[in-house]
Amino acid sequence: MTDQAFSDDERAAVYRAITERRDMRHFSGGTVAPELLARLLEAAHHAPSVGLMQPWRFIRISDRQLRGGIQAQVEEERIRTAQALGERSDDFMRLKVEGINDCAEVLVAALMDDREKHIFGRRTLPEMDLASLSCAIQNLWLAARAEGLGMGWVSLFDPPALAELLGMPPGAKPLAILCLGPVAEFYPQPMLVMEGWAQARPLNELVYENRWGVHP
Repeated sequence: MTDQAFSDDERAAVYRAITERRDMRHFSGGTVAPELLARLLEAAHHAPSVGLMQPWRFIRISDRQLRGGIQAQVEEERIRTAQALGERSDDFMRLKVEGINDCAEVLVAALMDDREKHIFGRRTLPEMDLASLSCAIQNLWLAARAEGLGMGWVSLFDPPALAELLGMPPGAKPLAILCLGPVAEFYPQPMLVMEGWAQARPLNELVYENRWGVHP
């Protein structure tokens, strides 16, 4: 503990948001007040970014017809993914993988264009722009949980097709469709665990010391 630490209650709230954050698929409609949405996006904007390039771009989808077009693209990719999964295809098709038509807000998180001009921190690791955007999404996710809103990250789409639908410039790339809004309840565990699709691995299996594969 240092003099710079938060209070006990403040620390507990931070860890609670981290622990109870869930990738939500079930929403209960409703709305997100404009000032609340602005606050959540401001939280995203406070994310760290390599070279302070701030590569995140967020597109709010307020047009219901456009939202339907996005959902149709996700459904096409869901079917392709099921076909690629082979013997697990039926199990996959039973999973609810998105809540685009049910959530209060849809945001598309994208990487900026002209990213090749930014080489600070990216000369050997160009994917750091993606890491920076991911930090912004996580900030948004944790802030949403603290505000009592659910959020789900949808990655089942073809990036060029979605970029064309949204009129993105060359070089820009959509990374996530984010479903945001009120939920009846938060899942007590990750949904894929609850559905028997996968099991989370314990931390001690994923931490090494000094050499790959050597556990402390």
